[in-house]
Amino acid sequence: MAEATKKKLSIKLVRGYVKASKHQRKVLESLGLRKSKQTVQHDDGPTILGMINKVSHLVEVKEN
Repeated sequence: MAEATKKKLSIKLVRGYVKASKHQRKVLESLGLRKSKQTVQHDDGPTILGMINKVSHLVEVKEN
């Protein structure tokens, strides 16, 4: 039952990552963001929130 109440997050890459560090590029890649203006959905969880925190200046997050 706990899995049914999980929220989804829509994560959109709003800026290119040309000047981002190697670590930030790897985080974006592991989130599934490869192109500018691309949107992906992930379950809300501590791992995903930590990744979003690392690249918060490059992404836009909406809760579904």
